[in-house]
Amino acid sequence: MTSGDPGGRRDDDRAVDLSEDDFVVLPEQSTDDTDRGWGERVGGNDDWLLAERPPHWD
Repeated sequence: MTSGDPGGRRDDDRAVDLSEDDFVVLPEQSTDDTDRGWGERVGGNDDWLLAERPPHWD
């Protein structure tokens, strides 16, 4: 029995609820794998690229 725990239970014996939906162990995407991580500006130029696509792609 530890002096700080009146129930005599250790941390190893404590129940941990992992059923929460917002429990994240690892992120879906690292910061290095974003536009900002690659040094690109926010917003991009996708609209311009689509407008300037070559006619033979259609």
